[in-house]
Amino acid sequence: MPITRHALYEEVAERLRARIFAHELAPGAWLDEQAIAAELGISRTPLREALKVLAGEGLVRLEPRRGCYVAELTEQDLDDIFPVMALLEGRCAWEAARRATAADLAELAAIHKDLERHAAANDADRFFEANQAFHAAVQHIAGNRFLAQMIDDARKVLKLTRRDSLRVDGRLRQSLAEHRAILAALRKREEGEAARLMHDHLLSGRDALARLRERNN
Repeated sequence: MPITRHALYEEVAERLRARIFAHELAPGAWLDEQAIAAELGISRTPLREALKVLAGEGLVRLEPRRGCYVAELTEQDLDDIFPVMALLEGRCAWEAARRATAADLAELAAIHKDLERHAAANDADRFFEANQAFHAAVQHIAGNRFLAQMIDDARKVLKLTRRDSLRVDGRLRQSLAEHRAILAALRKREEGEAARLMHDHLLSGRDALARLRERNN
């Protein structure tokens, strides 16, 4: 459908972002600006503004005289970003353990039931979405806006590959067990344990990705 909103480039960026996360636009793919503009019923000016936004988020790369490509994360990129994300989300869990109300914990428990159900059905896509909701809820409970901004920025880049880790044999069940332990620590108000478990959970996801890439090479 043609886009009619006033903040045109923002809507374009959001649509392209969703397609990148869904791998409809694959890592490393060249983006045909003329074809995309025609598909969306817009000129290339708002499209180029949108691509600048996505480049700033690390989701695409702009190459002079060559065009725009969907970002690909190298093994070094993953080795660099996962420990940072683990530290950030670990701190987030620490703060959440201190601040969570009974209502907050009930919300997390409800999300965890979704994780249990999707794991039982071996539905990696729905598990991934529930996983995102769980982490976002912990982030909200922590209530640290500076920490939230840093996590959001890093999470956008990680979404290029993070869903893939759930397709490794046994990872779905392993991730479920890790979430269960995190929730238990939050319920007990064990700040240090919640932080450690969340930190290790992120690094466990990195290990799963490494196994997947090794298997595919």
